[in-house]
Amino acid sequence: MTNSPLTPGIVPGRLPAAALAENFADHTPPLDGHEARVAADRCYFCHDAPCITACPTAIDIPLFIRQIATGTPEAAATTIWTQNILGGMCARVCPTETLCEEACVREAAEGKPVEIGRLQRFATDTAMTKGLHPFTRAAATGKRVAVVGAGPAGLACAHRLALHGHEVTVLERRAKPGGLNEYGIASYKSTNGFAQAEVDWLMQIGGITLKTGVELGRDVTLQGLSADFDAVFLGIGLGGVNALRAEGEDRQGVANAVDFIADLRQCTDLSTLPVGRDVVVIGGGMTAVDAAVQSKLLGAETVTIVYRRAQHRMSASRYEQEHATAAGVRIICNAMPVAVHGNGAVREVEFAYTAEGADGLKPTGETFRLKADQVFKAIGQTLDGLPEGLGTDAGKISDLPPKVWAGGDCTGGGEDLTVTAVAQGRDAAEAIHAALTGK
Repeated sequence: MTNSPLTPGIVPGRLPAAALAENFADHTPPLDGHEARVAADRCYFCHDAPCITACPTAIDIPLFIRQIATGTPEAAATTIWTQNILGGMCARVCPTETLCEEACVREAAEGKPVEIGRLQRFATDTAMTKGLHPFTRAAATGKRVAVVGAGPAGLACAHRLALHGHEVTVLERRAKPGGLNEYGIASYKSTNGFAQAEVDWLMQIGGITLKTGVELGRDVTLQGLSADFDAVFLGIGLGGVNALRAEGEDRQGVANAVDFIADLRQCTDLSTLPVGRDVVVIGGGMTAVDAAVQSKLLGAETVTIVYRRAQHRMSASRYEQEHATAAGVRIICNAMPVAVHGNGAVREVEFAYTAEGADGLKPTGETFRLKADQVFKAIGQTLDGLPEGLGTDAGKISDLPPKVWAGGDCTGGGEDLTVTAVAQGRDAAEAIHAALTGK
């Protein structure tokens, strides 16, 4: 667990089991068949659809919505999966409000877009429930590819390579595949073990061997993989967490938000998961929001997100910010941590108000303190060790050697979004296929 139950103030079972079950139920219930057809009928089926351009995986959204409207959701799922093999999870976790739905013509005209995300979930869930996997492997090419990391980028890359007839070995350092889909998103966004169910469904393509508990740099090397395989794809994500650089951040009760979320995602009995009475989350992205909202749902009395810049600079979407405040989370902006106070365990966090000017972000000199028995750091992640032969640019992988490709959050193009990682993994697979076959 992130924090020991013996940590003062951080205890399990703040809410009864029934309340926890209700709090962590699916927060966006799926559409039924009638609701899906009604929602689909709102689409204008634009010829030059801006929603397609706004989707990182370029799904033909008007086509799949028309297929739902005509009563063929299985065909709609195939349209989605052709571009985004993790379309089921993306339907649940994508910030559609800032991507396809923000670009929707209905949004511009009426302020209410077509519910693209929920329609995508309806199509993919319908097809998966029926056991449909509409892809068949090409003839074996005899080529072997190693994929390091079983997150969205690695899984998308592996499936596309297998589809083209290559033999793929996926190496994952954790006990389960899925990456952030399994370990890094709020539990109420993906319920009933969907992340693993989607991986199992994806593996039906065949030609993919998954090995867990294998870590690059510890168990295998990039040089060794390059020698043993015809190509290597790195989708290793970001394993490190930035430090607060505030006095006392090593006090008991201060933890990484990503670890807390991972613990929660793997917990089979939420009544055993410790949470503080007064929780402070430092950061402004989706990880901060997910940690804060789930702390509240676990029974924390006060939960506060503190972000160093203005609210419009938060990387969490406005929709997610409003979801947090609706859950009872307070958001304080233009404040940076100065010190974590307490006698062994955290008791208060001191912040300085900030102002942004020509010289960047500066403290104003005015400070305040927040009561806290649990603090989560959510101020960004970094590469956790760099494989040999690679360079970095702005903390992301660059300067790839021959036979090596990379994608997802570990690269400069990564945006900490499942859908972007899928697009990069898919596109890398096409580049690898072209390099291996000359096609």
